[in-house]
Amino acid sequence: MAERGASELSLPDDWPAHPDPILALNRMGSFDWDLESGLFHMDAQAYQVFDLRPEEYDGRPESLSVRVPRTEGIRLDALVAQAIKDGSENYGTYFRLRRRDGRLRWTHTQGCIRRDATGRPRRIFGIVRDATQELSEIESHRERAVRDEARRRLTDVVDAATAALAHARTVNDVIEVLRDTNGLTRLGATSLVMGLVEAGRIRLVADGPENSFVPGTRVTRIDEPYPMSEVVRTLGPRFIESPEEFAERYPVLWPHITHLDITSAAYLPLIAQARPVGAIGLLYSDRRGFSPEDRNVLVALGSSIAQSLQRAMLYEQEMDLAAGLQQAMLPRTIPSVPGCDIAVRYRAATIGGMLGRDIGGDWYDLIPLPGGRVGAVIGDVQGHDTHAAAVMGQLRIVLRAYAAEGHTPATVMARASVFLHELDTDRFATCLYAEADLTTGVVQVVRAGHIDPLVRAPDGSCRRVPVAGGLPLGLSAEFGRLDCPVVTLELEPGATLVLCTDGLVEQPGTDLGDGMKALTAAVAAGPADVRDLADLLIREAEERGGEDDVALLLLRRRGLEAPRSHGRFQQHVAPGDPEALAEARHLIRAAVRAWGAGEYGDEIELVADELITNALMHTEGAAVVTLRFLTGADRRLRIEVEDSSSALPRRREPDESGICGRGLLLVETLADGWGVEARGGGKCVWSEFRVRERAAP
Repeated sequence: MAERGASELSLPDDWPAHPDPILALNRMGSFDWDLESGLFHMDAQAYQVFDLRPEEYDGRPESLSVRVPRTEGIRLDALVAQAIKDGSENYGTYFRLRRRDGRLRWTHTQGCIRRDATGRPRRIFGIVRDATQELSEIESHRERAVRDEARRRLTDVVDAATAALAHARTVNDVIEVLRDTNGLTRLGATSLVMGLVEAGRIRLVADGPENSFVPGTRVTRIDEPYPMSEVVRTLGPRFIESPEEFAERYPVLWPHITHLDITSAAYLPLIAQARPVGAIGLLYSDRRGFSPEDRNVLVALGSSIAQSLQRAMLYEQEMDLAAGLQQAMLPRTIPSVPGCDIAVRYRAATIGGMLGRDIGGDWYDLIPLPGGRVGAVIGDVQGHDTHAAAVMGQLRIVLRAYAAEGHTPATVMARASVFLHELDTDRFATCLYAEADLTTGVVQVVRAGHIDPLVRAPDGSCRRVPVAGGLPLGLSAEFGRLDCPVVTLELEPGATLVLCTDGLVEQPGTDLGDGMKALTAAVAAGPADVRDLADLLIREAEERGGEDDVALLLLRRRGLEAPRSHGRFQQHVAPGDPEALAEARHLIRAAVRAWGAGEYGDEIELVADELITNALMHTEGAAVVTLRFLTGADRRLRIEVEDSSSALPRRREPDESGICGRGLLLVETLADGWGVEARGGGKCVWSEFRVRERAAP
């Protein structure tokens, strides 16, 4: 305290000030300090605050030094002097005093400075009170706030990491979230290491920053003296609270990381389904020690990472299973079909920037059919999962079966829709089926909710072929709308039919029509070879990206090497209509002469008559007669007679009259070849005659 001598001036009349009883009730002492005389009067409560007895105090401020430490006294003198100097009316501060038992206690004082008319300070009166409990509570609140803030930061770390990991679908995605430039920031650490357990070893999959890798730790055994190995063995976390502890517990590792200035570290096991799948280490350079709350939050962080890894592993297992299933359901090989060049491609969807990590229901198929015909199928089952792949496989099989039975394209599509509707599934599928007669170039197309095909002409120009379509497979059966319009187009020699799924044309933010225009332009500008063209289109799709898979089928009619039809005649013969039968005979005879094969006219007419008669006699319904003249390496004239019966013709021994049983024997003797093909619910009996080159028109 500043020393002031007693003034010889008389004390103020109201000195000392009488304390307010309310102050005493609140354990506040009061004082009255006369600056002229230097006397410092305290009331009874003030004596208690200073832990003094009245006989131990002589009324002078310097007598309080027995309780106020010297450094605190100097600070108080400076505070009061500054308040007097700068004209303040009040001051207040906390200071420590030493009680009789030697304990330091916090005290708070406030003073009011009284001045005379000239502004000269004359008197200070104020209060003192014990503030130990108050400051203890403030300190406790401050420490609690610091702990809460640290806990909040750690909780934010967990939340940020969890949010980032929520978008990770594969193990590599999880690793990238932790390894990228924001990973350490999210986790609040200076350095990070993470390893996965594989065959009794730990393989390091993430570390950062760049200079933190320790040579020789890329793959380590679980029994080696490293912290990640320890947490995998024990399934418990390890918290290292100081550099000294780190060096003592892990002397093999510590010398390699001293340049990182690590002050503490937390190593956490990554446990999924009660087994360790890996471990992660978080190293800090700005903290020492971990509170119980810190440890709980970090354990929660490890649990979140482990769950993300488990989810990613299960996802990859499902994708591998689905990929295998899808590859098994797609045709392993595409048959070589005389008269055309074929190219097929499949591209899995791109998910999260990773090509081929998603599974869809897109498929293609090529079905060789009798008579120089071929069926081309492209389709897309709703969904991207194993169920979509399974449904796709079943649809592919039934479509192939219905087409091979000889059903018309519309019937093939209708039956496939009924099949899908009757499956125990809620999926639907879009599909396009094209049946091409490679001898004539005639293509019959049916479409069930699928995108239109494209045709590239021999001169390189390309156009979209509008096909009136029906509802998708499954839906058309559900709503009873099985009729699929059939569109017929001609594929001239050298032309290419382009069938694809919407993944090749749809782009985010663009219209389907714009996508079709872009595809049309790409096909027109692409190479003529179907394999090169298919590679180009798939490569462009990969560069463009997208979240849908792609199936592509290209069919180019060679034409020049395949048999070509120089004429085609077809006649419908109703049962019980002798005039129709006679007309059919007449037209066959005329067609054969017109095609320059008159020398074979009798044989051809006789065989045709026999086939038509058998159809009318042994089946119910009409017969459809088709006569074609084919040119190529082997010139042939082909007769086809279709009926509605699935019963196959069989050769019998002639009866006693010699009238019955000679039909097939006659056909076999006269024709160069004959056979039977399934056609929908019926059949087609055909025969062929080789024609010498001089007889060709």
